[in-house]
Amino acid sequence: MKRIWKSYKQTILLTLSLIIGTIIGLIFKEKAEVLKPFGDLFMNMMFVIIVPLIFLTITTSIAKLKQPKRLGKVIGSTFLVFLITSIVACIIGLGVTYSMKLVKTSDAVKIKNSLGTVTATKEKVNILDRTVQAISVNDFSLILSKNSILAIVVISILFGLAMVKAKEDAQPLEKVLDSANKVVLKLVDIIFIYAPIGLGCYFASLIGTFGSEIAVGYLRTFIIYTVVAVLFYFIIYSLYAFIAGGKKGFKLFWKNIMPATATSISTCSSAASIPSNLKTAEGIGVPNDIAETVIPMGTSFHKDGSVIGSVFKIMFLVYLFGTDVTSISGILKVTGVAMVANLLVTAVPVGGGTISEMLILSMMAFPIKALPILTIIATIIDPAATLLNVTGDSASSMLVTRIVEGRGWLNKKKKKLG
Repeated sequence: MKRIWKSYKQTILLTLSLIIGTIIGLIFKEKAEVLKPFGDLFMNMMFVIIVPLIFLTITTSIAKLKQPKRLGKVIGSTFLVFLITSIVACIIGLGVTYSMKLVKTSDAVKIKNSLGTVTATKEKVNILDRTVQAISVNDFSLILSKNSILAIVVISILFGLAMVKAKEDAQPLEKVLDSANKVVLKLVDIIFIYAPIGLGCYFASLIGTFGSEIAVGYLRTFIIYTVVAVLFYFIIYSLYAFIAGGKKGFKLFWKNIMPATATSISTCSSAASIPSNLKTAEGIGVPNDIAETVIPMGTSFHKDGSVIGSVFKIMFLVYLFGTDVTSISGILKVTGVAMVANLLVTAVPVGGGTISEMLILSMMAFPIKALPILTIIATIIDPAATLLNVTGDSASSMLVTRIVEGRGWLNKKKKKLG
């Protein structure tokens, strides 16, 4: 019981705060808006921390990249599998959210007035000019703004790559930035101590202003996502295991996957699940060098649950703001944003998706004030999303082994052991 409380404490408190906020909003209605400043305080703290959080997290992650034991084929196969399986997750998320509306609202005008309007994009602007404006700024001071999320991401990647090229000369700076990153992550933890109060008050104001419909939307989102996650877990991962190792691979996957499954649900952290996931891969028969490459990399670059979650977050706001994304270009945009946002979800419980959520708002041109809406969605889907993130890496390690070692890799493993 203590372990469950320790792992789920933040999620439980946030969920309770949302329930209490819903009750207050329904009872006091528009009077509940008096609580909005307490929600704004939480938002302001998150906005202040977002720029250093993005820069330090991305830069240090890239600077620490080391070459795996079996270079070319393993790393190439890993990214190929990550790409294909992420696309599958994205397509399933899109199929579900396009066929079932996550939220319905007849009061879009009030929402736009409260949160800000969706930024209109002028079609006359050259696509190259638009891209340059999105990924760069013309003054250093502008890179420090939360309105330049894409530019911050780009400069963080380039800075990290520069540190890799500098090799030993960059080691002192790497230690400083790594230390700063750990401090900033602790600061995020401190801010999230206030999250139950801030989000609870924000939610009470939201429900009081827009009525119970948006609360029903959250409940609907939770139920639909949970059903999708369970079906994905049993059907898609069974398919991956069968493709990788036939009937034997299918049986070995389900025989060994439970420790990783239990750890993911009990910790809500992909990073904390790495040891049990490596043990799972070993039990299946995945070679150590492949497992030790695919699974740790998967915590950063492969998250089926987060991809589906990103699609749900985007489509929730699409329905909330009445945005049209039914065209081919709109569908491709949602897909691309969800895939990129997935890469920015950190492998920690509650709060790990803040960077990706800011990217979603920026790239989809939604008002930044809508961030708490996405934070609430991330909170309610977190356990199911982590389950897919973790077990998906085990399934991916099998697919990579199938590519690297050929069709009979399970029999080869058996011979080596014999």
